[in-house]
Amino acid sequence: MTTPFHHEPGAAPPPQCPAHNLGVGPGGLRRLYGPEAENDPAGLYDKLRAEHGTVAPVLLHGDVPAWLVLGHSENLHLTRTPSQFSRDSRRWRALQDGSVAPDHPLAPIFTWQPVCVFADGAKHERQRGAVTDSMERIDTRGVRRHINRFSNRLVNDFSEKGSADLVTQFADHLPMMVMCAIFGMPEEYDERLVQAARDMTRGTETAVASNAHIVSVLTRLVERRRAEPAPDFASWLVEHPATMTDIEVVEHLRLILIAAYESTANLIANVLRMVLTDPRFRARLSGGHMTVPEAVEQTLWDEPPFTAVFGRWAVGDTELGGQQIKAGDALLVGIAPANTDPTVRPDLTANMEGNRAHLAFSGGPHECPGQDIGRAIADVGVDALLMRLPDLQLGVEESELRWVGNIMSRHLVELPVKFAPSPQQKLDSDPLSVMARAVRPTGDWEISSPARPVPEPAHSLAGMQPAHAPGAAPQPRQAPAPASAPAEPAPEAAVVPQQRRPAAPARLWQAVSRWWNGY
Repeated sequence: MTTPFHHEPGAAPPPQCPAHNLGVGPGGLRRLYGPEAENDPAGLYDKLRAEHGTVAPVLLHGDVPAWLVLGHSENLHLTRTPSQFSRDSRRWRALQDGSVAPDHPLAPIFTWQPVCVFADGAKHERQRGAVTDSMERIDTRGVRRHINRFSNRLVNDFSEKGSADLVTQFADHLPMMVMCAIFGMPEEYDERLVQAARDMTRGTETAVASNAHIVSVLTRLVERRRAEPAPDFASWLVEHPATMTDIEVVEHLRLILIAAYESTANLIANVLRMVLTDPRFRARLSGGHMTVPEAVEQTLWDEPPFTAVFGRWAVGDTELGGQQIKAGDALLVGIAPANTDPTVRPDLTANMEGNRAHLAFSGGPHECPGQDIGRAIADVGVDALLMRLPDLQLGVEESELRWVGNIMSRHLVELPVKFAPSPQQKLDSDPLSVMARAVRPTGDWEISSPARPVPEPAHSLAGMQPAHAPGAAPQPRQAPAPASAPAEPAPEAAVVPQQRRPAAPARLWQAVSRWWNGY
């Protein structure tokens, strides 16, 4: 089979042709942008699957050709085989021959940057290692306290009014508040930053300017942290032994900020929409038959925050899903269509709670390293909102809800709700805890071993009010404690220290641990 990309330039249907406004472009290929793709992406995926199978030729903005991978197993192969499908966008043939200009609407997404997401092999391992090591230093319990407090602060802004828009007044703001706190720049959080983060992934005329604003904010942050380190994520990247340059640090912060913001804002909105529009979903949640983390996981199957990820580039000529892929071709990881692939999910109404085989966070070496932070923001945020306003009801007919879509995501524009007005919740005046994970003292009841340490408990009890509040004077910044030397492996004849409650069944402890972490 020959590639369908060899079409005549300008061979678009004439204006009188019925196909002109139906998302069909040169060569009869379907456009992955425009009204049809934005208003009904699921319908477009079904058409592409019926016409081409598990891998379909599509057109990006400007009718630039690419491949959309629809099958679940094909997407796994795409993401897990960097030797065939590279993340280095400089391989893109359309860039090399000038078909894609530097000011293309998707330039903020595909333009090569010195970050792990555009790297393979050793360079990817070095840069991603700095990211994952820095993330492991985050105090998960401290983050959850921030999320709970920020959630209640947002709810306070509209709780007395009896109505709100949960997208623009809650879902769009909570992730940015949390990420700014994690990064160490809470003072930079504002409406402009929120809108710039949303705009730069939409392929709009202002996307490049929005990207420039975010880069400027992060550049100032990195300059401050080079001069004055603090216990925050930006400082940890700056100080990491990978010795990343300022440009590398800025670009990684930008990547993490945008990915975390866009995905988590969409996830929160999608979970709340499911709660408000699906009576069975809400009944199971309010009746205790489903936890909020399980509700989030179900939503990741049904309404993933990213519908597709751009992109991968073919290293050489190959075959995928029966299609002949040429060297330099661009491919998109089809997250949403993979989650509805009939071969892995023949019944879309089936309960998927607890099943993490979805591709909501992609897969392979480039799988999202911050997915647990995103889950925590959604879990705690939704739980805090429903605790404060248990009588939430959709304020409009479900058919009136509107989305704005692009090749990467589908964003709910508004989610109007009504509820019985309730008083604002008093927030404590104590300062918030820092984000750095504290070094725990070793007691007689702990086992010293070379094994990987167990993560801190990551789930705060529902309804419990944290002992800290935002807005108070921050505590003096403390320099991060120096990393301790790795523990030496215990000799074979080492005596295991005395355990606390040695007769406690391991199975019971595992159950308590899973409950504590929200699983």
